Amino acid sequence: MFTFVAATLFLGAFLMAVGTIAWMFLLYHDKMVAALQFEPIPHKPVYHVRIRRPRAVESDRASAVRVPNGVFAA
Repeated sequence: MFTFVAATLFLGAFLMAVGTIAWMFLLYHDKMVAALQFEPIPHKPVYHVRIRRPRAVESDRASAVRVPNGVFAA
């Protein structure tokens, strides 16, 4: 009797799994075909960006007065 119940449960679970897989294939068939036929857009660079950073030119005048560190010590 146990074997009969186990076989029935196993067959029921197997048929439910097969039905679910078949239902998913029917439901998503169009999306699967579209995904398999998709061709990615080729990557072509659109913008060529150049960053120019000219070097700073040294000036003749002093920009800041240097103060010794000991002056501000308390």
